Amino acid sequence: MLENSAFMKKIGISLPLSLFALSGVIHLSTSCVAFGFCSQWQWSGHFDQQRQLPSLHRCTNHIGLSRAVRQIAATATESSLLISCQDVSVQDNTPSGIGDDNEEISQQARTEAKTISSPLGFNLQSLSNELKGSGRAAVVWDCLRTGIDPNLYYSTPYKKDVSDHPIAQAWIAASSPSTSSSNLDISSLWQDEGILGRRQGQGLGTAAWKKLQNVMHNYFCYNNGLMQIGNSDVELQQDREAIYTIENTIASLSQMKVSPDGTTKLLLKMKNDGLEVESVIIPWMDKGFSTLCVSSQVGCKQGCTFCATGRMGKLRSLTTDEILVQFYYASKVCRVISNLFNAQSGDNCIADHYVLPKVDNVVFMGMGEPADNVDAVVPAVNALVDPRMFGLAQSKVTISTVAPDPLAFAKLGQAPAALAWSVHAVDDSLRRRLVPTTRHSMEELKKGLVQALSSRSNKLRRIMLEVALIEGVNDSDEDAERLATFSQSIMNEVAGSKVVANLIPYNAIDNAIYRTPSVERVLRFQKIVTDCGVLCYVRTTRGDDESAACGQLATKKKRVIE
Repeated sequence: MLENSAFMKKIGISLPLSLFALSGVIHLSTSCVAFGFCSQWQWSGHFDQQRQLPSLHRCTNHIGLSRAVRQIAATATESSLLISCQDVSVQDNTPSGIGDDNEEISQQARTEAKTISSPLGFNLQSLSNELKGSGRAAVVWDCLRTGIDPNLYYSTPYKKDVSDHPIAQAWIAASSPSTSSSNLDISSLWQDEGILGRRQGQGLGTAAWKKLQNVMHNYFCYNNGLMQIGNSDVELQQDREAIYTIENTIASLSQMKVSPDGTTKLLLKMKNDGLEVESVIIPWMDKGFSTLCVSSQVGCKQGCTFCATGRMGKLRSLTTDEILVQFYYASKVCRVISNLFNAQSGDNCIADHYVLPKVDNVVFMGMGEPADNVDAVVPAVNALVDPRMFGLAQSKVTISTVAPDPLAFAKLGQAPAALAWSVHAVDDSLRRRLVPTTRHSMEELKKGLVQALSSRSNKLRRIMLEVALIEGVNDSDEDAERLATFSQSIMNEVAGSKVVANLIPYNAIDNAIYRTPSVERVLRFQKIVTDCGVLCYVRTTRGDDESAACGQLATKKKRVIE
């Protein structure tokens, strides 16, 4: 299960100790019915290119570790750390259970120490301080927002991110099996010399690059339960690949699926414990942009009965870096595929519908409940909308919550983004059937929403009420009328507010009880709500043929294919 076992031995850690980095694949869906693909998809491509990292012996300030680990590390030598599985507490890889607030042991240990971030998790000022210059930080972010790893790009005079090539090959294999990628020329991926904008020729410089490596080094050690002594630059090995990269430090793009409509599902493997999450790129060719559905947790404790993620329980929350790395990889895939398409001609030309427009819209509708991970979600949104970082408009980022309590809206309302509420039913008894962890009435939750919206700017006084329509459960005329009345009451209580109802026809997840309502039933429900003066839309199902539609996200394989 441990793909890094050889690597761990090479840097002086025996296989038993490497059990700390839990591997495994999680079943992922969406917390509030996001987007999903069908089981007919075939995983294609393995991107996890391991690069040798500098030795871990420099990471010896064991802050926040358990006493057992401190004792082991204190007696360890550089050549080996020989311990048995009985000497340490190995993290349990089973779900923590629906409604369970307990985090795993390693998560608790890390919170005892000061949080260490990668460049993705730093705000621009903090990164400027680390790199000793705002211009240097701006150069790094020019790369990150475009899906280019600055650690690789500036490691050689050639200025190329070599991790693009396997992504292009695997995407072709997944989307168009008949198209051969054996003769793919990586130079075609870098035909746009102006891709980094006005700072294209500025560069980073050797000293600043080493400082960037030092930031990555600290993050790597922190996430492996060890901290570095001192803050000097990393002593890099002569081997050009012996560097810290996003792929070998934060997360790697493990596998990819591509639906016939271009919807692309990415499987990302977190480097600190091997858990995996999914992100979905939904291209809108007619609009010229793509939407990215991101996850905020590994699993979810809310237990929605119609959602595959709800069956998992919560394994752990993602960090800000792990949330933002999903956008980084989505940007990389979109850039690589667009450049690849532009370079094709003749018989090898890839169909236009396969091109992935740039990501311009982000929805927190993947796995997890954002309100249960506010401390990571809010900083992630700040980075997404900062014009000097990812640069999205506030109106182009949406956080969806099931609202575990009335304060959820106020907590998430700290983020400069639109809010969405997974209502699913206005009737309290019915909602408790659909969302078993519900502890508050709809009126109590509405009061929290009204208070939160009233404190927001007029531009952000918009709420989307989401309903997963299930045949014979919550799709009756009475349900539609209740939703319309409930929506009107919000707008009446919050001046300048706007409520939009979003209907999501149920996507099957092997539940023998629930069924998708007919098109006629969905349209009638929509008409009733609309006739009452409330905007109401039906979400277009994307990627359901590849288990990537709303509520379907769940990896079905047990381990990563080597």
